[in-house]
Amino acid sequence: MTDGVPEKFPDDGDQAPDSRLLLRGIEDVGLNDNNMHPSNRWTANQAQDWYAQQPWPVGFNYIPSTAVNQLEMWQADTFDPETIDRELGWARDLGFNTARVFLHDLLWEHDQTAFVERVNHFLRIADRHGISIMFVTFDGVWDPFPKLGSQASPREHIHNSRWVQSPGAELLSDPTQHDRLADYVQGIIEHFRDDSRVLAWDLFNEPDNPHPAYAGKAPPDKSALAASLLRKAFTWARASTPEQPITAGVWLGQVRGSLSEINELMLTESDVITFHSYLDADRVERRIRDLQEYDRPILLTEFMSRSSGSTFETMLPLLKELKVGAYCWGLVAGKTQTNYPWDSWIRPYSAEPDPWFHDILRLDGTPYRDSEVTSIRRVIGG
Repeated sequence: MTDGVPEKFPDDGDQAPDSRLLLRGIEDVGLNDNNMHPSNRWTANQAQDWYAQQPWPVGFNYIPSTAVNQLEMWQADTFDPETIDRELGWARDLGFNTARVFLHDLLWEHDQTAFVERVNHFLRIADRHGISIMFVTFDGVWDPFPKLGSQASPREHIHNSRWVQSPGAELLSDPTQHDRLADYVQGIIEHFRDDSRVLAWDLFNEPDNPHPAYAGKAPPDKSALAASLLRKAFTWARASTPEQPITAGVWLGQVRGSLSEINELMLTESDVITFHSYLDADRVERRIRDLQEYDRPILLTEFMSRSSGSTFETMLPLLKELKVGAYCWGLVAGKTQTNYPWDSWIRPYSAEPDPWFHDILRLDGTPYRDSEVTSIRRVIGG
């Protein structure tokens, strides 16, 4: 971690190509090296053909400004279509055409019919604004003890102070209970499997993230448990036969050469390659060049943190030139308070930071930086 910014992709130097050749060999015979059963993963050609039919995917990770976390976004008492409609209208005015949005297993478990109705309502709003959605089914970051019902107010001046993991630590810790989640993954995907408003399915956000803010509260073997669940999630998602691509994004460690178990799983099972990086454009370009070895479309599903050098002015032109999908973190600075940096968990803030960390607009829709919004519109529309 450097100045509060994780070195998500440290330079790994030149790696021998042996592992890439092995992975391609496995793909060529249609096998998953984890269980050696046939995989229905899209071929590289299928993935490239799908991507060629899309406009350049450029958008943002979205939660309405009135929600403190995924549960508050989707629960009946706090679902806020008016705010969603207003904010997605602002997003479309910037030129964005897609958003990445987090779901939660507890919402399905509580009332799947009502949950699906609200998801469908959300998709209708997004579609009116020309915004397609990448849904995220699981999340390995922040509070590991999610609970339905009224959510606590945000802790003042703290980044993502009430965001919750899915599934929670109790369920993740017990592999014998993982299969309970199959109904959720398959149910939500099957309902929208041929829905043109859904761009893609991102199965697990940073599944092995050991966030220090919750040190000691995560299972000690979280990485192995998360890899086990993700492997099953790929199987469940494949069985749902979606017309949209399935993916899970690498965020830490090497993507060539000697791979961690979870990175190998993500890179060999994803239909399209997704990754996260909040580093500067030069290092992101090197990462993209490495990921191009997999011969699949690439989408950067998290970027933009001003204080680490990940800015719209430097990143969007690069991503457009390389035909890499682009999802910044955040749209409107609201209850998640992601305009504050990660280090707000350990460093007191008494007022909004300068510069903002994430997010683009204030609550009334005015830009944090006029010049930045001008740059976004120019690159997207140019």
